[in-house]
Amino acid sequence: MTATHTRPEHTVRQEWATGLTSFAAVMLFLVGLLDIFRGIMAIAEDDIFVTTRQYVFEFDLTGWGWIHLALGAVAVIVSIGLLRTATWARVTGVAIAGLVIIANFLSLPYYPVWSVVMIALSGFIIWALCAVQRGNLYDLSEERPMYEERRPHAESGAYEKRPPV
Repeated sequence: MTATHTRPEHTVRQEWATGLTSFAAVMLFLVGLLDIFRGIMAIAEDDIFVTTRQYVFEFDLTGWGWIHLALGAVAVIVSIGLLRTATWARVTGVAIAGLVIIANFLSLPYYPVWSVVMIALSGFIIWALCAVQRGNLYDLSEERPMYEERRPHAESGAYEKRPPV
């Protein structure tokens, strides 16, 4: 007697969950990378930043640079964990995206347009990580052959084989 091992069928909900997590991982990686670059620019005291007088949350530009550099480095590390669908990475990803939103809001007068873009991207990351239930995820580090993705449609009998005409 032989045992047949069947894999659970892929559902649309699982595909959406996996896609949203992939989206969040890639976007968090990009946000982290761009935050690293922004931090390096601020540490180098580049002249592209606007200086504003009498700003309530005024820090030294080098201080903002170190904050963005640290947040960016952690965001890149967490995005790698998201690709492995680790629960710690989802929780930390929401926290880091929230901190990125706060840091970009506080540094809004120094680089206004880019801060708004980073706030919007981080908002999408938080949404994508919070909209997915843990049980609906595939491990993104596993490589699935293309024939397995198409398999449920072929077995459902939606397309019948017809004899050649």
